[in-house]
Amino acid sequence: MSTKYVYFFGGGKAEGRADMRDLLGGKGANLHEMTTIGLPVPAGCTLSTDVCTYFYQHGRKYPPELRDQVADSIQRIEKGIGAKIGDSTNPLLLSCRSGARESMPGMMDTVLNIGLNDTTVKALAKQSGNERFALDSYRRLLLMYGEVVMGLKGHPDEPFDHILHEVKKAKGVKLDNELDVDALKTVIARSKEAIRKYTGQDFPENPMDQIWNAVGAVFGSWMSDRAMVYRRQYGIPDEWGTACNVMAMVFGNLGDDCATGVALTRDGSLGTPGMCGDYLINAQGEDVVNGSRPTKRIEESLGKDMPEAFKELVAVGHKLEKHYRNMQDIEFTIQRNKLYMLQTRNAKRTGFAAVRVAYDLVQEGLITPDEAISSKYIPAGDLSQLLQPLFDVDAKKAASKAGKQLTKGIPAGPGAATGKIVFTPQKAESLKQANPKASLILVRKETTPEDLRGMKAALGILTAVGGVSSHAALVSRQMGKVCIVGAGDLDIDHAAGVMTVKGKKLKEGDDISIDGFTGEVFSGPIATKPSEVVQVLIKKELAPEKSETFRRYQQIMDWAEKHRKLGVRTNADLPDQAAEAVAFGAEGIGLCRTEHMFFDHIAEMREMIMAETTEAREKALAKLLPFQRADFAGLFQAMAGRPVTIRLLDPPLHEFLPQDAAGQKEMAKVLGETVEDVARRVHELHESNPMLGHRGCRLGIVYPEITAMQARAIFEAAVQVKKAGGEVHPEVMIPLAGFLKELQNQEKIVRETAAKVFAETGVTMPYLVGTMIEVPRAAVTAGEIAKSAEFFSFGTNDLTQTTLGMSRDDYGPFISVYTDPKKADILHADPFATIDQDGVGALMKMAVEQGRATRPTLKIGICGEHGGDPDSVKFCHRIGLNYVSCSPFRVAVARLAAAQAAMGK
Repeated sequence: MSTKYVYFFGGGKAEGRADMRDLLGGKGANLHEMTTIGLPVPAGCTLSTDVCTYFYQHGRKYPPELRDQVADSIQRIEKGIGAKIGDSTNPLLLSCRSGARESMPGMMDTVLNIGLNDTTVKALAKQSGNERFALDSYRRLLLMYGEVVMGLKGHPDEPFDHILHEVKKAKGVKLDNELDVDALKTVIARSKEAIRKYTGQDFPENPMDQIWNAVGAVFGSWMSDRAMVYRRQYGIPDEWGTACNVMAMVFGNLGDDCATGVALTRDGSLGTPGMCGDYLINAQGEDVVNGSRPTKRIEESLGKDMPEAFKELVAVGHKLEKHYRNMQDIEFTIQRNKLYMLQTRNAKRTGFAAVRVAYDLVQEGLITPDEAISSKYIPAGDLSQLLQPLFDVDAKKAASKAGKQLTKGIPAGPGAATGKIVFTPQKAESLKQANPKASLILVRKETTPEDLRGMKAALGILTAVGGVSSHAALVSRQMGKVCIVGAGDLDIDHAAGVMTVKGKKLKEGDDISIDGFTGEVFSGPIATKPSEVVQVLIKKELAPEKSETFRRYQQIMDWAEKHRKLGVRTNADLPDQAAEAVAFGAEGIGLCRTEHMFFDHIAEMREMIMAETTEAREKALAKLLPFQRADFAGLFQAMAGRPVTIRLLDPPLHEFLPQDAAGQKEMAKVLGETVEDVARRVHELHESNPMLGHRGCRLGIVYPEITAMQARAIFEAAVQVKKAGGEVHPEVMIPLAGFLKELQNQEKIVRETAAKVFAETGVTMPYLVGTMIEVPRAAVTAGEIAKSAEFFSFGTNDLTQTTLGMSRDDYGPFISVYTDPKKADILHADPFATIDQDGVGALMKMAVEQGRATRPTLKIGICGEHGGDPDSVKFCHRIGLNYVSCSPFRVAVARLAAAQAAMGK
């Protein structure tokens, strides 16, 4: 029996279901499902993802039985519609659309109006009684077929855009839909000439050739650069493949009683309930998303333009939300006042919208709290968007008063962004690679899927055309970027690197500010203020009951806490950082970097480094002791009984010394040393590879008096806080130990010092001594090290460096090549952002297993910044860590990710 590759839907019946998305893709599965539940869907068929897999495994060839299966489905479409493909009196037209298992908006290709040629266009004109409509559909096919199938998309000459522009200019019109019959005939003739000129081939007149070539282009687009970059960013495997949907055309460009649009059942930026989106009268779907005409707002005017169709659309939206139990993104066409559904999918949304939609769906009884906190509804990383700053109200008013407001567009991605103007995605990507801290605003007439790399690099996105359903809006919402679209006053000259707004010129590199809540665009930077969540939790400037955003956030976190098993700590060196983390729900400090404290007392630290004898060093260290003690006491007080892990001095000593002559001269003056002595000491401490040099426990082994001073400061601070009535749980962490004896050497000093302090004060307390696992030897000998270590903490920043032999300070020039699916394609993600689970992760798993085999009660955590990355958090849960530790503003993300990990979601 032959394999079934093609699944038919139409006439209220379908061979597929919503739960077959792995085979039919998301779009295909939902078309089948909508047909089954009685929604108006044009007849069609889905070529499964198995075809795509076969296509790439067999040199871009199809399974032998596919053509017969497709032919059979087309006959069924013809029978249901009452029209025939290629017929000279009643032609059937088809669309060919991609549809992957996971939605990839705008990343793959579509071809509409398949079946038109010089013969069928006349038949369509006669049948419809509208020659202009038929010709308009034909010129659209030539454009899409020429770009998608014949490879002219992205051609530097932009032949089809050039033709359309020249003909509109000659006719004295601005919009595509203002072209008359004669003008459209001119566009068609020139488009055919362009195809012949640029490809050396004629546009195929045979409708079946058109269909099969379009199907091949759709499957081919699965491996396009933009699709591969998108999949890499969102963790979609290449081997999944895409399905292909061939459907009967319905026409939104047949006249003024026709329309096409993209609707959201709730606002994609903020999550507010109610049908919204973009539509155009007398248009086809691509017009809505490509910015060729100013769109109209569904919520504002569709009810007036087409009241019955609008009423039906709202009812369909409610039905789909109840059926799928999620916010929906709907593509529709209205043909002669009749509504047709072309797609539904779970809508992409910002973190703001995700939290509100999840919360509201629970209140409406559509989902449970457990479902609301799953990554399906709230990807953990998106939660950070609620913590991003907003523009300060007074600063924004001052900017407006000063005449700095340039224009206003459509808000499409909430937040506040100030940055340098950049006009091309290539420039944005190169600037970001050169300076990862660069704040860039990508300014475009419109964005296309080819702009994805630049959009990733930018802090915010501003376009001159487009609506809330445009490519820029859709992708920005998913990426969590600040975005404004449809700022029609922008006149952008990419060649000159200048944009003009109401007579004011701004060049590439100038600062602008965009408000993704209001759509306002300003020249120059504008000061920001904390988000509402931060105003409530940290600044205490806003009462919880006055912020709906905070109340929803808090409810989501409360639901998450019922499931989370993995502890969440913070990396903090100062009491105010610790307090912030506690406000976000941190359960302790997983990493206090003591070296940061020394920079506030650099003169004393440098005196210690310059000391030639142990006695001189101890004298200098005695001056540092009260500062360290006070710092630790502040942390213990702020953490109020929560565990505090303090890492002993880690960086090499040369980092505390000036490397330039002027700095050395100033240091000599402050310390009363000669410049020559300072320069000599700097030279003595110079290392060729300091990351692997005299640092970590090696410092304490060579200079045990440093370890003794730090241990005394820790325990004296702990005693001080305990005497004052506080609860203290100190954990002393030895850095960079790769040998058991290294740990034991330092542990002995720590424990002897603790005993002295306890004897001197008459106060005792439990404490732990452990080590960072940050070199491969420590991981592979973890069972031995656990004989002394009472806890492990994975320092995954250094463990990644030492495992991969890759410097995080120097990997910038090549990491983009390593992670680019169209270049080297070696790494799926930046290993310093997400744990390399197969390499570094394997060492971590080994260390956990060996360590607990020796010491079953061994406490194990992670304190690199990986502790705030959702994928890394879930990995830490799977291998059995007790906690993760991250920066204060990532604590909420880690808590939600930990809950999702515990729920297996």
